Amino acid sequence: MSALESGPATLAGLVAATGLARPTAHRLAVALEHHRMVARDMQGRFILGPRLAELAAAAGEDRLLATAGPVLTHLRDITGESAQLYRRQGDMRICVAAAERLSGLRDTVPVGSTLTMKAGSSAQILMAWEEPERLHRGLQGARFTATALSGVRRRGWAQSIGEREPGVASVSAPVRGPSNRVVAAVSVSGPIERLTRHPGRMHAQAVIDSAARLSEALRRTG
Repeated sequence: MSALESGPATLAGLVAATGLARPTAHRLAVALEHHRMVARDMQGRFILGPRLAELAAAAGEDRLLATAGPVLTHLRDITGESAQLYRRQGDMRICVAAAERLSGLRDTVPVGSTLTMKAGSSAQILMAWEEPERLHRGLQGARFTATALSGVRRRGWAQSIGEREPGVASVSAPVRGPSNRVVAAVSVSGPIERLTRHPGRMHAQAVIDSAARLSEALRRTG
């Protein structure tokens, strides 16, 4: 597998790189292929398989959740609003961690809640950096536009005012994995009466800072 780290290799290439006998190299490569640790490209050469990416994503999610608690609690404490962490799951987004405002009127999103990708600031974040084809599909029926997502990419945060739920405003920023890919969205949410119709002015920097802390934790252990 280390021999495949630099790119595709033929069986002869694997033999040369590992010093293994040809039958042994072939047997190991085929066994790893069976477990999806190794795959073949269009030319039949051996390459690293999809299972490695799946395991890396699972490990990354564990690291993200281990770090999220204190970061979301701090974000809640400095903004006075409920804080959440969302990940995309197919055509929906799921709340994987949260720190609720301790008292008074608040927006409550329980951990495990599945919400639409068609509305809300965290949906905007999780959509904004998608590949063009998936982005185009995701915008069909959405409460936000391609122009709005262009603005999100430019400034690095998103806001919504009554988009997901009447009377609720939110601000979100992207969490990036070691490859700089957006893997999650950090949000604060609460009533428009407190967050106003320009919630980004109040809380964008705090949300960006929290997202940066989570991104840094993923890079450190990535």
